[in-house]
Amino acid sequence: MTTPIKRINKRMPGWAKVVSALILVLVVFFAGIRLSVIPGLKDLFGTETNDRSGPALLQSIQDMSRYDAASGNFQIVVDLEKDAKFLPDAIRGTRTLYVGAGTVDAYVDLGKVGEDDVTVNDDRTSATLRLPHAALGKPSLDPDRSYAVSKERGLLDRLGDLFSDNPNSEQAVQKLAVKHIGEAAKESRLTARAETNTTDMLEGLLRSLGFKEVKVTYGV
Repeated sequence: MTTPIKRINKRMPGWAKVVSALILVLVVFFAGIRLSVIPGLKDLFGTETNDRSGPALLQSIQDMSRYDAASGNFQIVVDLEKDAKFLPDAIRGTRTLYVGAGTVDAYVDLGKVGEDDVTVNDDRTSATLRLPHAALGKPSLDPDRSYAVSKERGLLDRLGDLFSDNPNSEQAVQKLAVKHIGEAAKESRLTARAETNTTDMLEGLLRSLGFKEVKVTYGV
């Protein structure tokens, strides 16, 4: 003969159910805002921007001896895709289409010109200058003309953004844009244009000082 064992009642208290339901609703609510799966939720809360940045501090001053003789404007469309092995793009993966616009300056460093590189005749009517070849500055990305066209992210990437301090970072595509702009500047005739403009500037300056013949060469 067996004695039935009474089932112990382990039902969740009422207050615990209320708290759990409230937490679940909040998680779904904020996830819907971040993932943009519930239209109109973002419009329920107004946003206010306050700039509490401190004053900019001057760290150093450098004397410039270069002549910026030309500047090129470039634009590149970056298509960056990152996939995960053995997982479909809808689950894990990102693809960003980004338009990067920036400038590259070409300059001649006049600080490298020595006394032996400048020759003036006795009656100061003829001058010969030998300058270093023009060089390219670092590409500068213009944030006002650069923007993301589209961003595609897998489900896991979207969920990761919920716990990330820097969601939807565009740093990778910005670096690629700067790289491609720099490469395009090297393939252009920007340095040749800078040397031509520098020659025109020096010829005009020296002729206004009374020199009749001015010769500018490059190759220091």
